[in-house]
Amino acid sequence: MNQFMRIAIEEARKGLDEGGIPIGSVLVIDGEIVGRGHNRRVQQGSAILHAEMDCLENAGRLTSTDYKRSILFSTLSPCDMCSGTALLYKIPRIVIGENKTFQGPEQYVRSRGVHLEILDDAECIELMRSFIAARPELWNEDIGV
Repeated sequence: MNQFMRIAIEEARKGLDEGGIPIGSVLVIDGEIVGRGHNRRVQQGSAILHAEMDCLENAGRLTSTDYKRSILFSTLSPCDMCSGTALLYKIPRIVIGENKTFQGPEQYVRSRGVHLEILDDAECIELMRSFIAARPELWNEDIGV
């Protein structure tokens, strides 16, 4: 498994251990992690702290040149908000752990020139399936159902 997805999974597990939703994300530029995060909506009482948003916030201010050289890793297919943020900053590549339990606007993101790589990672799938079965109300809140 990719070392960066392994770290995103660590972030997802950290979120679960904190009582939140187990989704993790890592931003990599030139082979180096510049940001990492996990879904912290529950922990922070936030409307927007999905894993990708937390990761980008933790990366801090970057230049447009930095974003154009970056790769965003996420354990789950990014939602509309997170996909839109990746498009806004022109992140050219997103590596997704799984899109079986939830699929964001992948076709649209691809149509905008972003390369998506879906890993179908068994650990990512099981992490989300177990969480959704255990906490469906929290999952539905997070995805706006």
